[in-house]
Amino acid sequence: MRRRGWIRSALVGAAAVTLLAGCSSQENNSDNVTREPAAPAAAPALTATPAGQVSPSTAITALISEPATGKVAAATTVDGKAVLRLLDPATGKSSDIALPAAPASLSLGKPGEILAAEPATVLRVDAASGAITPIKVDGDVHAVALRADGSLVIGLANGKVLLTDAEGAVRHTITGLSSADAIDASDDQVVVLDRRQTSITQLDLRDNKLGLSLRTGDGATSMIGDHFGRRLVADTAGAELLVYTAEPLVLHQRFPVGFSPYALAYDQRSETAWVTLTGSNEVVGFDLSTGIPVEVGRYPTVRQPNAVTIDSRTGDMFVGSATGDGLQRIGADQRKRGQ
Repeated sequence: MRRRGWIRSALVGAAAVTLLAGCSSQENNSDNVTREPAAPAAAPALTATPAGQVSPSTAITALISEPATGKVAAATTVDGKAVLRLLDPATGKSSDIALPAAPASLSLGKPGEILAAEPATVLRVDAASGAITPIKVDGDVHAVALRADGSLVIGLANGKVLLTDAEGAVRHTITGLSSADAIDASDDQVVVLDRRQTSITQLDLRDNKLGLSLRTGDGATSMIGDHFGRRLVADTAGAELLVYTAEPLVLHQRFPVGFSPYALAYDQRSETAWVTLTGSNEVVGFDLSTGIPVEVGRYPTVRQPNAVTIDSRTGDMFVGSATGDGLQRIGADQRKRGQ
């Protein structure tokens, strides 16, 4: 990774902290300035053939690749009922696991495990066997993240953030956000995305309260972390990709990427950030190692690409259509050839 440009952009981000940072340690959220959460744009009809291969599928709302098993998990429905479809990309075989409700999000648990955020529940799904272990939660779960010590961070629709032990017993409750919609706990710095405030906030884990908070564009919807400790945010309303680091929370890069950026994935093999554009049915890749993101790939997708993930074993990309137009697979070798 080329560090000179990264350092230059860090100075820009540091200047932005003074303008954007605010105190977020209130005990309730009644005084928060909020907006209706941004949503992906309704996709137009396809004008290009999707890259790679497309397999039939019902509407997909979330995707995640589990590295220990190699399985790709898709949140979808069968006969109107919520299921988690586990696909083995090596064989093409899949199995469906019935869920109580459609999950708000999917995230990685301990090796071999997928976490599904459900109303009043976190489901721990064994990706190999399909066995489910539920953790009951007092609230509507929007997001969950595993910390390095095995404990969980659970975000609720009402803005509460629960810090639990490995079994899900609540140790601390942090209030003050309006909604806790995405959580990243990489490098043991916990950052929470609040769609209603279009902000990200780093938790003060020493005192179990909200820490530094930054505004994230005009209407942020998605956030992921990468192995450099960066947090990537899709500003769907503002049509930008924003890149932050934590400790301290700093905005490093912001860049216009196209109409209605939504789902995010990071390919560690090629060090490329990928973002889907629902307004144009595309997925676009960016090299973030310089002072400004550099586009390195652009591919037509299935209609309404609301979900994307990368198979860390092969580098293959999977894109899910939220309108039932299939599961798309773009191979790593295809992207290298620019196809």
